[in-house]
Amino acid sequence: MANLSNKSFFERFLHSQASGSIVLILATITAVGWANSPWAHFYHDLSHLEIGFIFGGKSYEMGLAHWVKDGLMTIFFFVVGLEIKREVLLGELSSLRRATLPVLAAVGGCVTPALIYYFFNRSGAAAGGWGIPMATDIAFALGVLALLGNRVPTGLKVFLTALAIVDDLIAVLVIAVFYTAKINLISLGLAGVFLLLFLAAVRGDTRRPIFYLVPAIGAWASVMVSGIHATIAGVLIALLVPVKSKIDPMEFFDKISESIHSLYRKGAFKNMSLDSDKEHWRLVETIYLTADDMIPTGIFLEKHLHPVQAFVILPLFALFSAGVAINASIMSTFPDPVSLGIICGLLAGKQVGIMGCTWLAIKSGIADLPEGVRWPHIWGASILAGIGFTMSIFISELGFSDPTLVDQAKIAIFIASFLAAIAGFAALRATLPGKAVQ
Repeated sequence: MANLSNKSFFERFLHSQASGSIVLILATITAVGWANSPWAHFYHDLSHLEIGFIFGGKSYEMGLAHWVKDGLMTIFFFVVGLEIKREVLLGELSSLRRATLPVLAAVGGCVTPALIYYFFNRSGAAAGGWGIPMATDIAFALGVLALLGNRVPTGLKVFLTALAIVDDLIAVLVIAVFYTAKINLISLGLAGVFLLLFLAAVRGDTRRPIFYLVPAIGAWASVMVSGIHATIAGVLIALLVPVKSKIDPMEFFDKISESIHSLYRKGAFKNMSLDSDKEHWRLVETIYLTADDMIPTGIFLEKHLHPVQAFVILPLFALFSAGVAINASIMSTFPDPVSLGIICGLLAGKQVGIMGCTWLAIKSGIADLPEGVRWPHIWGASILAGIGFTMSIFISELGFSDPTLVDQAKIAIFIASFLAAIAGFAALRATLPGKAVQ
């Protein structure tokens, strides 16, 4: 097995997403099987297990599933926010020329599925689900791409990753703007105060975690009470975290070199030197703190939170969200307008929107196809973008208040995502080169 520490950040990112998709599939199968087994009542009871705390004589409680969706998923959205900021400042979205193609492709891949859904559900309770087929599950999409190994050009991996990240940004904006029923301005203002405190801690370069943790929790709680979905707080906090080094590389080398030379000049350096010699301690601490300043906080957090997100948070979300009881009453109406809107949106809408906007961008001359990538590859990637899953399920629970509509939407998401994965893999397997790309 390759040593991940020797790989680039982008390669480690792809690896964590691809590996995490396997765990996500297992969690989903477990949830569906459990919800349709003789032990389904245990699944329901566990999901609604009340967990909370008492503060100031008042009790604050939420069901376990609610804690996962409003609590742990905030960390997921925090990582999404870090990904977005990194790409905008340092990655594929950092220049207008490079950003144009994935941004336009993502916009087309979001707007077209929403319009197709609206065609099937123009009014009534089902109309609120138009945002469901807009989303692309980056973990599953990259997981399928990883099955093709080194045959996949790096340009295609980057294109699909950047597209999915822009897709996530659009989904976050949709959740914040369109799936917020009523806003409590006082709570929203309090969230702003906590965010300013967090920013002050960042600007003040404090190294005490408590000065970051308290404002972050305060912002999360305030956003949740404000009426905006609590997970948006994760994105807002992420946007305040620096993704660039605090010091210039030359300053880093100068400080490290000076401290190391000073240690050499002081003579023997033993295991007990840090206990007995304050100057040794100061020099070693200077090296440590200088190296710490050179590593961007955002990149550090993204690297270490990706495994937590991929192997803990998203599987737990799937476990408590994918448990649909597939019974005769639901299947008797299948395919219903909600299912048709989601399936057609994810399968056809993604392809039409992404391919159409990519073609317009290339033919107008404002963007270029990535190196080594041909039109059949873009088509295969557009099919993979129809894997909605995580964000689609998340939006379905925000868009519908009727549990039956939620269940219908989830079944449609499962079907569309499965078909998109199979079709996308087949299309790329048939069009990619037979040998590894050099």
